[in-house]
Amino acid sequence: MGNKATILIVEDKKTNVDILVEAFADEYKIMVALDGEKALKAVQNKLPDLILLDIIMKDLNGYQVCQKLKSDPRTSDIPVIFVTAMDQEANEKKGLDVGGIDYITKPFNMPIVKARVKNHLELKNTKEKLKNKNHDLEQEVKGRTRMLELTQDVAIQSLAYLAETRDNETGEHLIRTRKYVKLLAEFLKDHQRFSDYLTEENIEWIYKTAPLHDIGKVGIPDRILYKKGKLNQEEFAVIKKHTCYGREAIEKAEQNLGSNSFLKFARQIVGSHHEKWDGSGYPEGLKKEEIPIAARLMAVADVYDALVNKRVYKPAYNHQKAVKIITQGDGRTLPEHFDPAVLDAFVHLQDKFKKIAAASSNKSE
Repeated sequence: MGNKATILIVEDKKTNVDILVEAFADEYKIMVALDGEKALKAVQNKLPDLILLDIIMKDLNGYQVCQKLKSDPRTSDIPVIFVTAMDQEANEKKGLDVGGIDYITKPFNMPIVKARVKNHLELKNTKEKLKNKNHDLEQEVKGRTRMLELTQDVAIQSLAYLAETRDNETGEHLIRTRKYVKLLAEFLKDHQRFSDYLTEENIEWIYKTAPLHDIGKVGIPDRILYKKGKLNQEEFAVIKKHTCYGREAIEKAEQNLGSNSFLKFARQIVGSHHEKWDGSGYPEGLKKEEIPIAARLMAVADVYDALVNKRVYKPAYNHQKAVKIITQGDGRTLPEHFDPAVLDAFVHLQDKFKKIAAASSNKSE
């Protein structure tokens, strides 16, 4: 066996102890305890590999000792073989019920006792190897999972910052909007209309993929993307295509990788964040519950951030004006464009929105 295994003999009669010590001393390290209390103290100092445990003892009997051993995580895996002169058939079940793995009777048939001890030690050794192997496999899986998550995060960031190359203001916009979206999601997660969708895992995916919402802008010509002032009808028709460009790119990825959480939420946000609750949005004119929840959250976040920050086509508005436009409307933006529950969440969270916007503004100064 290499290093000798350690056997703890718990027996209150010295003659029986001597018999067992003589039988096992050449092959194993031996510990001896003459009663249950001493046995429990002994295992705290050194963990044996197996315990031969007498049943009839003063103070604590063997069943009680076994129960205490099995209730302690540190000693619960130690194999316990009950040793007794009592009738085996009548008491074997009780011994197994309290956690024993085997049952031998006195007087000892030593070849059988030795064989059972050897078999149980080998079984324990095999279980420990399997446990260690499973632990190693779990660590490997965790490592691969972390690597996969890191790869996904890097892919998201890379795609998002690809859109940033088309717009100098997009980088901070990506950071702010993902924070706004998470605020809204956390606020609404217990709402009866959103609780099934806004799980902790889904909120994290929405937060991670929110920066992808404008990746389709890489396909929009500079003359339209950077135009100062209002777009004409033809130009607006072109810029609306950024939702389709982005969604189509993600759908192509799904054809190769399948629709996992990363791609599903990204597709919903990218393709539908300009849809409106009343059905007047684009690209499909979805309305109400047809619009993915992640996109409804992004719609409010995106509009607020566009209002409080300078764009090539408009100056920055202050927080109060932005809130008024979103909640009361200004002709172009109307409250009926947003899911009423999400709009209500925005009203409750507006001070936190303001802090995020202000922190970003201070950072850029």
